[in-house]
Amino acid sequence: MLSMVIKEHQGHFPEIVDAASECMQLVFGIDVKEVNPRTHTYVLVTTLGLTYDGMVGDGHRFPNTGLLVAVLWLIATEGDCASEEEIWKALHVRGVHDWKEHCIYGEPRELLTKVWVQEQYLDYRQVPNSQPARYEFLWGPRAHAETTKLKVLDFLLRVYKRVPNSIPSLSEEAMSGEEEGT
Repeated sequence: MLSMVIKEHQGHFPEIVDAASECMQLVFGIDVKEVNPRTHTYVLVTTLGLTYDGMVGDGHRFPNTGLLVAVLWLIATEGDCASEEEIWKALHVRGVHDWKEHCIYGEPRELLTKVWVQEQYLDYRQVPNSQPARYEFLWGPRAHAETTKLKVLDFLLRVYKRVPNSIPSLSEEAMSGEEEGT
């Protein structure tokens, strides 16, 4: 990469890698880890240690773990249970729309309500006694087993370069949940 892509900007390599890493974290849910600083060797790992590789696509395979982390974040910020309306409203800001094919994430409704439910990262259930029927999302058992609210909070704060106090209710809740082992 140094000799072929950024020949005349090799002195800016650390900044370029940092910027590319941030984009990969946010969009794809992939962390770039340096394994050998002397030779600038890196490895790509899924964010937060999630075991789901998050690959989708028709012929082209793209990781979608970044979107999963965003949905887990939304659920955590909504008090561990987020209405379907709130999820779609928040994802709309990211350019992800209900029933509209996305170039990276594929068909988002199927991804959220079928794939991630089958993978047990999300629970998707009808709100009791709702007429007409309304639905909500919760963290699934696999999400609870593989990560924590604190790790999700830390990840998104790193990506968005905020301090934990910028979201005090969630950071306090995540901290107390960590202490209790949830």
